Amino acid sequence: MSTTPPRAHTLRLLLGDQLNPGHSWFAARDEGVVYVLMEVRQETDYVLHHAQKILAIFAAMRDLARHLREAGHRVRYVAIDDASNRQSIPDNLAALMAHYGAQQLHYQDPDEWRLDAQLREWGATQPFAVQAFSSEHFYTTRTEMTEVFQGRKQWLMEHFYRRMRQHHQVLIDAAGEPEGGQWNYDHDNRKPWPDTTDAPALPPDARPTHDHRALWVAIEAAGVQSFGNPQAAALRWPLNRAEALAWLEHFISTTLPHFGAYEDAMSTQSNRLFHSLLSFALNTKMLHPHEVVQRAEAAYHAGAAPLPAVEGFVRQILGWREYVRGIYWAHMPGYDERNALGHRTPLPQWFWSGNTRMRCLEHAVGQSLQDAYAHHIQRLMVIGNFALLAGLDPAAVHRWYLGVYIDAFEWVELPNTVGMSQFADGGLLATKPYVSSAAYIDRMSDYCNGCHYDKKLKVGDRACPYNALYWDFFARNEPTLGQNFRLGMVYRQLQKMQGPQLEALRGHAAHLRTRLDTL
Repeated sequence: MSTTPPRAHTLRLLLGDQLNPGHSWFAARDEGVVYVLMEVRQETDYVLHHAQKILAIFAAMRDLARHLREAGHRVRYVAIDDASNRQSIPDNLAALMAHYGAQQLHYQDPDEWRLDAQLREWGATQPFAVQAFSSEHFYTTRTEMTEVFQGRKQWLMEHFYRRMRQHHQVLIDAAGEPEGGQWNYDHDNRKPWPDTTDAPALPPDARPTHDHRALWVAIEAAGVQSFGNPQAAALRWPLNRAEALAWLEHFISTTLPHFGAYEDAMSTQSNRLFHSLLSFALNTKMLHPHEVVQRAEAAYHAGAAPLPAVEGFVRQILGWREYVRGIYWAHMPGYDERNALGHRTPLPQWFWSGNTRMRCLEHAVGQSLQDAYAHHIQRLMVIGNFALLAGLDPAAVHRWYLGVYIDAFEWVELPNTVGMSQFADGGLLATKPYVSSAAYIDRMSDYCNGCHYDKKLKVGDRACPYNALYWDFFARNEPTLGQNFRLGMVYRQLQKMQGPQLEALRGHAAHLRTRLDTL
């Protein structure tokens, strides 16, 4: 990092998920402050990432750097192929501090434990002042949920969500009660997608299209490994705040009214249905959760979206998103190593190709590899469901989810995967394992139509693998799950199957687990 620049008294680090141009840091210009953004192998390589995730984050970082320069701020951007790039955040910072003769380093609190620990430990050994600042993004502090659930064995989201609604006065009427008299409209939000002429029209995809072929060439030339389709010539994700705001408005006006009814539906006719596709912009902080919730609530009050749709959407942002962050910070380090059911099976090879005869997984995994996106039911009740039933290693499942999805940062992905999807935390987050046989997938999707496997068969070469794996899962985990109050009906049914029927199911499941790669 050569050439003597004008000196600076302070460097301010911005990480790849800290792309909020409205942060208070930027309220005033100071020639003595240099904002530092860097593309480093440390961040591309800690897990194998989807190509679009790397490309979109780097492109969005470059866009923010441009915006800051245009606003009169000093910016040092370290590109992935810079000759002076040491490919490590601390090593680059040490060199830049010396380069500018700076006396203090500022950074915003990282949202991933590994980065928080790295910067904190490194900063404590430096000869200059190092100070952490709030990212000014979340409703809650890192420790707030720990205080809410002090002394409780199970941390139920519904309790936390109602408290958040009341505290922030979201969808609360003049009498202090929940709008409509109910806290939760889940029962209204579980409709399958009716692929018929009377179904509501699917919303258009009005996201911008970006051509970042040159950046992708630089990323590959720097030796960065990835998987999935980069779509470098037609990247379809908002890459700055203006684009994110435009997409938010598009979602509110065209899509939110039907979000609730079909939020659990899946269809080969639409990868998205009525989901928002806002999570990348939210998790990189181009959008603030407050403004997203406020826009949804305003749509309800204006009569532009029904209460069940708005409540379901608000619950994802104000409730679930803040809740899983609280789980993460309360239980790291070590939460990523939890494996309550002792599952050790490696991922089948089709997690990297999508080549499986199970049509639901072919579509959900294939879509993930193509678009770096799948909505929450595809992630939970197709891919995660199979992973849990088949006994896949939850740490391997976690790394795949963290790498494949464009919106996946560990604070939000890890509790969703290890806790909600894989039940590897033993029930801290979820009150029961979220698994199903083929019946649920058939009810909520069109995946079973034309599948190689028969949804109605439980054993045999053409039987849907979910069926035998489902009953075997509960049979082999009865010592752990048999007393779960939400699984009484399952275990009563299992008791009726004792004998040849259950033996056949368990034998077929064991056979399936020996040939997962060829399903």
